[in-house]
Amino acid sequence: MTPETREVLAALGNNLNPDMIQGTIRLMAGMSRGMAAATRVTRDISYGPHERNRLDLFTRDGLSGAPVFVFVHGGGFVGGDKHNEGSPFYSNMGDFAARHGMVGVTITYRLAPEHRFPAGLDDLALAVEWIRANVAAHGGDPAKIVIAGQSAGAVHVAGYLAHRRDHAAGIAGACLMSGIFDTTTCVPNAMAEAYYGEDRRGWGPANCLPGLLATPVPLQFSVAEFDPDDFQQQAAQVVTQWQQAKGRLPEMHYLSGHNHLTPALSVGSEHRETERMIAGFVRRVTA
Repeated sequence: MTPETREVLAALGNNLNPDMIQGTIRLMAGMSRGMAAATRVTRDISYGPHERNRLDLFTRDGLSGAPVFVFVHGGGFVGGDKHNEGSPFYSNMGDFAARHGMVGVTITYRLAPEHRFPAGLDDLALAVEWIRANVAAHGGDPAKIVIAGQSAGAVHVAGYLAHRRDHAAGIAGACLMSGIFDTTTCVPNAMAEAYYGEDRRGWGPANCLPGLLATPVPLQFSVAEFDPDDFQQQAAQVVTQWQQAKGRLPEMHYLSGHNHLTPALSVGSEHRETERMIAGFVRRVTA
């Protein structure tokens, strides 16, 4: 982040309130370069039975056997979408993939409180099934799927890896941006209760951290400088338990100058930290 942008983000604070969220979205939307002319997008492909089981597919001419980059949006389990008309988000993530020679996929999923755990990770499993069956026809290699998620999206990706291990076998890698992975230590809030239930005693089966420590899928973690405290603490917990279990550190990136939203929102702008981080990871795990 430039010093000027960092100053604005610092002033918005690290609490996920409406002023911070809308201020960040407005700031980053004004910096977006928009979708590249060569990127082709097919919208609202159904991957499952629910109306929110939809995905957008981003490609360029001439792709064959390309890595497949899947992005799962956040929204506190209760909101969010893969694309909002008139906004660059989160089509910027699919366009990023196409610009880097990948097939891009952005997905929506069912929302809480109507659909509770494990709805998000089950929807992701359906999306992966669709991708594995169909992406070769669009130039992608089903053996080179990398899944990324931010906030609640990162939780769904982590849950898929941890609780659907057999289905996730063969995933090339996963990028987990600012997620809450241990439901036994996280700070309760209304959005988490909408997804996991009001009784905290029932949250234990949703804990992703043991499964993340056990998965053979290569992982990239990141946390933002201006993330709320709980996300900071969860990142520290990942590093501590990973080192204790494996005797080495995980790939954990500290995104200086970023807040909870900007790692994904900055992709496609002049701020290229996240773009370089993810593109490098995809290259390594799909080579």
